[in-house]
Amino acid sequence: MKLIIAEKAIAGERIANILSRKPKKKTIKGIPVFQLTFKNREFLLIPLKGHIQDVDFSPEYKSWQKVDLKKLVDGKIVYINNAKDIVSVLKENSDKVGEVVIATDYDREGEAIGLEALRIIKEKNPKIKVSRAYFSAITEEEILGAFSKLGSLDINLAESANARREIDLIWGAVLSRFLSLTAKRMGSKYLSAGRVQTPTLALVVEREKERQKFKAKKYYQLEALLEKNKTRFKAFHEKTKFDKKSDVEKAKKNSTCKHGRVLEIRVSERRVKKPIPFNTTQYIRAASVLGYSAAKAMFIAERLYMSGFISYPRTDNQTYPKSLDLAKTVKMLSGMFKEAKQLLKKEKLFPSYGKKSADHPPIYPVSLPDLKKLSRDEKKIYELVARRFLATLSEEAVLLSTSVVILLNKEKFIARGLNVKKKGWKAFYPYASTEETTLPMMKEGDSANLKKLVILEKETQPPGRYSQGSLIKLMEDLGLGTKATRHETIQKLIYRNFLVGSGSLEPTPIAMEVISTLEKYSPVITKPKMTSELEKEMDLVALGKKTKKEVIKDSKEMLLLALDSLLKNEQKIAKDLREGIRKSKFLGKCPKCKKGDLRVLRNKRGNRFIACNRYPDCKTTFPLPQKGLLQFTDKLCNVCNHPVVRIMWKGRRGFTMCINPDCKTKDKWKAKIKARQEKESKESKEEKRK
Repeated sequence: MKLIIAEKAIAGERIANILSRKPKKKTIKGIPVFQLTFKNREFLLIPLKGHIQDVDFSPEYKSWQKVDLKKLVDGKIVYINNAKDIVSVLKENSDKVGEVVIATDYDREGEAIGLEALRIIKEKNPKIKVSRAYFSAITEEEILGAFSKLGSLDINLAESANARREIDLIWGAVLSRFLSLTAKRMGSKYLSAGRVQTPTLALVVEREKERQKFKAKKYYQLEALLEKNKTRFKAFHEKTKFDKKSDVEKAKKNSTCKHGRVLEIRVSERRVKKPIPFNTTQYIRAASVLGYSAAKAMFIAERLYMSGFISYPRTDNQTYPKSLDLAKTVKMLSGMFKEAKQLLKKEKLFPSYGKKSADHPPIYPVSLPDLKKLSRDEKKIYELVARRFLATLSEEAVLLSTSVVILLNKEKFIARGLNVKKKGWKAFYPYASTEETTLPMMKEGDSANLKKLVILEKETQPPGRYSQGSLIKLMEDLGLGTKATRHETIQKLIYRNFLVGSGSLEPTPIAMEVISTLEKYSPVITKPKMTSELEKEMDLVALGKKTKKEVIKDSKEMLLLALDSLLKNEQKIAKDLREGIRKSKFLGKCPKCKKGDLRVLRNKRGNRFIACNRYPDCKTTFPLPQKGLLQFTDKLCNVCNHPVVRIMWKGRRGFTMCINPDCKTKDKWKAKIKARQEKESKESKEEKRK
């Protein structure tokens, strides 16, 4: 009998159903296990729950206060079983089989997870044979092909993942302990830092500092409202920006007339290339436009992959393999998307392409789901992936750009129009729609009636904050993290109260202080260069050109240099951090006494609330939700001018709220609560009556 190891239960069940039409499912210690027959051979399939071992320091290094940080750098690292029931099931069945087939996801993490299971199995069955099933989608074609042509486990790839886990543990533990001990911020409020996390946070902080330094400048535009053939349209003065109001007023005076004359009409054709296939980064960026966080987008994609609807979502590849039957996939999608039938009329499909890598193919649909069985989010993401695939096989879009120069008295104005001549790929991909501006029919020498001249007063805008999608793209460009971990890094920064926002990302005051302090005393920790160099070293482990031991040794040397600088300036760092933390606890001035500062406190029961620090002279307090991570936003309510806070829950989208319980913004929530209470009361009375 052979043993199959799958990465998760949903993937394991699907693999079992593909290999055998009637697998027998039973539960052992809460773990679903499948017995099946494939090619006249008996198999036992045991799914895992991702990693079944945690990487940690041995017990003697647990105490934050007692362990010397330099000794911690060289502390003993152990792999601890974190899924005891799964480990027990593996051990109980390991001596009943002669071969194990690793069928986890084919990437660094999947290989490392498979190696964990193998090592546990070998504790009881050291002579067991090992093979590997490689696939990029959990479809019948891929799975049957993988099990018909088994390969071998890539130990180097697994060890590169383990090198990363150990390096991240060491860097995270040493830096987090130093910052937390120095700032005297322990327990659940400890200050977190890490090899990838800290330079990523530094990017957001740097952008915020640019925004704070930015000085807005006023400028003016002169807009003309014109009419031709009963159609009104806008035109702007040829000088797009006026720095002085006197200049724009002069231009307005010189433009006053009843009719404008068309001097010139320019029409140009612009071709818009079709999008390239989705890799992980491009997929996350597209999903973020639909309102999904990076972590939520990846979670949904993984569900669709494990259910056999899309290909593996962790990939750098942007070029479809030649073996992929594009026409077959289009024909499949034509049952869901009518537009797809247009592509089937082509003799040959020519897909767009981007960078090519040796890992999985780009993300594309591999089977049609039953939409009734998908959640709302799964439907939206599946459609996004499917439409992107169709768009990559379509044709470029063609836009017509029209520019009309109109003379108003002594001044020239320009009206611009934009129309779609050929939809091309945009017919398949509505997420990149073009806003058309249609101008009335005109020719040179025509006149247009001037209806109104308006001076628009505007301001230059600071650089925008990063969205999760744009930050992940920047991380990829700078070599920070991997396709499998970047979204997790951002989510970690949000949960640890360093970043605020589901759309644009804003650093909290404590994040600003931590990064500013580290940049002052040990800037190497905040720069991408060091992290990027270590990523390249870990790639060498995967290629077999360096050992895990060598790379970890190099990382320790880098860390010790950074730690020396931190320890040398420990007292200065402590002062800066404590002052920053003190400031970060205040939400702003008390709206009632106008003198005190609002801060978050806890009563004897441990319940949190907001109070003025001038107590007992000022007894102003505000209630807070008792669950969820509290984040300060540095913003005031536009209705009652009270501070606004954000509440975050793990795995769920947060919400912002005004702290004033009497604010009108609370009315809709009060109405919902009242309606729910009335409904519950009514149901309770009916139950008693029965």
